[in-house]
Amino acid sequence: MSEKLLSIIIPIYNEDRIVAASLPAIFKLDIPKEVIIINDGSTDDTQPILQALAAKYDFRLINQATNQGKGAAIKRGLEEIKGDYFIICDADLEYEPNDIIYLFSEILKIDNDRLAIYGSRFLNRPTLSFHYLVNFFLTKLTNILFRSRLTDMETCFKLIPATALKKIKLSGQRFEIEPEITAKLLKADYQIREFSIKYHRRGYHEGKKIKARDGLLAIKTLLKERLIK
Repeated sequence: MSEKLLSIIIPIYNEDRIVAASLPAIFKLDIPKEVIIINDGSTDDTQPILQALAAKYDFRLINQATNQGKGAAIKRGLEEIKGDYFIICDADLEYEPNDIIYLFSEILKIDNDRLAIYGSRFLNRPTLSFHYLVNFFLTKLTNILFRSRLTDMETCFKLIPATALKKIKLSGQRFEIEPEITAKLLKADYQIREFSIKYHRRGYHEGKKIKARDGLLAIKTLLKERLIK
């Protein structure tokens, strides 16, 4: 059997304070992988920093001329993947890169092309915060609408077979792409299995970008997906 390849998609917008420190840990992951970075129209020094990193590490860099949103950047990256599986990874150090190895090893043990693996931040040790409560509500709504039993629908670490892209067509432009991915996987009868991961939440003063309106858009997306067959 040939070795399975994982495509790691990293959307980035205005992260010049952290990318030089955060990205090398992803580049150094000891698994068969390709890394695709989408610089989503950054207006700070993110692009020259990424170009400097490209001289040292093996990854593909796609520069979008204008900021189009996380969803648009992810979709652009998905157009380029060659892996058997893909995962989305933010560049903000909230998630532990080594957990990608853990999740990848778990999906390879099962080897089911109708299965997605989610890294749950709240499976074992939920930390009470405003963002947790919002995520709890959105996850509960997902479970009610699609008869699932998830603990962390909004997790960034969704490890998905590349073949799923033939069955789910993504349209989200911003953060609503997270509930859209989950809803469309469940509608297409994919099984989603969760494994606990580490999480280090950063604040808005550190560059966090998700806003209250994104929560409202997530609700709208879930309801829309439930109504559309």
